Amino acid sequence: MASLKDLRNRIASVKATQKITKAMQMVAAAKLRRAQEAAEAARPYSERMDAVLANIAQAVAGGGEAPALMTGTGKDDVHLLVVATADRGLCGGFNSQIVRLAREHIRKLLAEGKTVKILTVGRKGYDMLRRDYARLIVDRVELKEIKQIGFANADEIAKKVIALFEDGQFDVCTLFYSRFKSVISQVPTAQPLIPVATGEVEEGSNSVYEYEPSAGDILGDLVPRNIAVQIFKALLENVAGEMGAKMTAMDNATRNAGEMIDKLTITYNRQRQAQITKELIEIISGAEAL
Repeated sequence: MASLKDLRNRIASVKATQKITKAMQMVAAAKLRRAQEAAEAARPYSERMDAVLANIAQAVAGGGEAPALMTGTGKDDVHLLVVATADRGLCGGFNSQIVRLAREHIRKLLAEGKTVKILTVGRKGYDMLRRDYARLIVDRVELKEIKQIGFANADEIAKKVIALFEDGQFDVCTLFYSRFKSVISQVPTAQPLIPVATGEVEEGSNSVYEYEPSAGDILGDLVPRNIAVQIFKALLENVAGEMGAKMTAMDNATRNAGEMIDKLTITYNRQRQAQITKELIEIISGAEAL
């Protein structure tokens, strides 16, 4: 049985931890609103970009003007998986859910005899995947020094992916991230990146347009930008999801610390009471013996 001093030390330690988790919860809550607004603001732009690409792609359908990033290589033998996670932990199962989805995809592709390559964005994803698939990781990107994610960060990642494609390193690219739904809900998502998957053609857009420069040239500029936009959207969704998950995890940790403090305090009081009672009995017994 622990001594009274050990119990006091443990209660003090848990109280100190509780202060830290409470502070982290408040910091996450403060960052969540801005991150959520950024993620929600990026969605309409991303969706509109898909619609624009779909309209232009319809104009060049069958004409051979579409860039390779949109049409692909015609094969699906080599797959590149871009796994985007957070750079820090203490956010519950946020990172593990994304990695779990990526692992399921990896196992499925390997079972089909495909070649798999991995590009990790975020330290946690790299740490988790290197245990089993270190030989498949071709590159890694960490953003822990970046205070606020910007489009330039996503553009750098997009350039890495496009360079690998142009070098013939893969045929199909899939992006893994967590879509922010609410503070307590983040949805792991696998999004095709290359070949670029365009959205549905808008209704009423059957008019014939003449493009200057040509539709193929326009797609040559828009498709790489669209890849960067989709990665940027995924990074923003991840930031919002990470803050939401961290806020929930730290709230649970704070509550658990409070419950542990209550239990330890009860144990401490009972043991102290028993010790006082024992000392009183010894004093009374000694007095009676005299």
